[in-house]
Amino acid sequence: MLQMPDTPLPSHESRFRNLAACVLIPTYNNAQTLEAVIRSVAAYTHQIIVVNDGSTDGTGQILERFPFIHQISYTPNRGKGNALRQGFRYALQQHYRYAISIDSDGQHYAHDLPTFLEAIEQRPGCLIIGARNMDQAHIPGKSSFGNRFSNFWFWVETGIRLPDTQSGYRLYPLAPMRKMKFFTRKYEFEIETPVRIAWKGVPVISVPVSVYYPPAGERISHFRPFKDFTRISILNTFLTFTALLWIHPRNLVVKLTSRKGWAALWQQIVVRREESNQRKAASIAFGVFMGIFPVWGFQLAIGIPLAIYFRLNKALFLLAANISIFPFTPVFWALSVYTGKWLLGYHDLSFRWRDISLQQFKEAGIAFFLGGAVLAITLSIVTYLVSWLLLGLFRREQPAGDR
Repeated sequence: MLQMPDTPLPSHESRFRNLAACVLIPTYNNAQTLEAVIRSVAAYTHQIIVVNDGSTDGTGQILERFPFIHQISYTPNRGKGNALRQGFRYALQQHYRYAISIDSDGQHYAHDLPTFLEAIEQRPGCLIIGARNMDQAHIPGKSSFGNRFSNFWFWVETGIRLPDTQSGYRLYPLAPMRKMKFFTRKYEFEIETPVRIAWKGVPVISVPVSVYYPPAGERISHFRPFKDFTRISILNTFLTFTALLWIHPRNLVVKLTSRKGWAALWQQIVVRREESNQRKAASIAFGVFMGIFPVWGFQLAIGIPLAIYFRLNKALFLLAANISIFPFTPVFWALSVYTGKWLLGYHDLSFRWRDISLQQFKEAGIAFFLGGAVLAITLSIVTYLVSWLLLGLFRREQPAGDR
């Protein structure tokens, strides 16, 4: 770790040294904000590592003004994930135990650094993600929705619920990462890392942090929507399949072999006292609706984003959506056709494949979609009412003031 000459120490230098913690700043062409970010961090500690990821602006000249920081520079630009990997590797070589990553674009505030220190002092060894308040008026709508979408997939892949999984303001425990082989090198690295660290049994928690979003005309982003979103989607697909086929079955076996595990599952999926009975009932009813609605093969692709948007209980939604799995699928298909034919006033309610005509096939198709829609709406309303009544009888809600 960096040793400073006999000069006045920053306000939290001793805490950083005692924890063997540093601040890691990856940067690429953010010369207009980088100096302010470094100065704000330096008010708290001089344990700073800056990774210059192939910048072509005045970043190099700015770094020369701070002789006390560790510098890593290379060309060409290789992506944020690679910059973080280089920083972690260097931090381990310097015998740091923790690295707090902070973006160089000025969105994060250095005054939240003590919050991370307090959290790691109370729970050593955790991965801590700074949770931004994404409901603020100045937060772009697409960022808020994208964050909820990311939170859902993180829960699917790890079973851990967090309010903000996209924040780049994080405290990483370096020891679990020493022997890990990462697959990604760009923005998706910040998705891969917490998921795979969580798979190793490292607790992942969050702390509240502030965030600054400049006006739209002043924002600088190196995120390339099509290319980066494609890579993120591919990564999430890989992580989800790995979680479903190996990680979750492994963890479930461990939980089912202990009484404590059963209690934890019940708390995570059903109890959640902070959630109202109406929301739980709506989650179950929406699952039933999407499970029966005639968009077979796309129920979850449509239902999951909507469940996230309306902030429903995703676990209850997924459980309820399985109402139409085999062997019940043919039953709901038949009921949809018969219901549609009855609503359309057809006298012949039978459906014979051998001698069906094109006209009969068209009629059956219309009847199927109409009947399926009516059936889905009717059963979801019934499900909502029954669920709400049962939850009201057997489940106690947390008082609104304590939520």
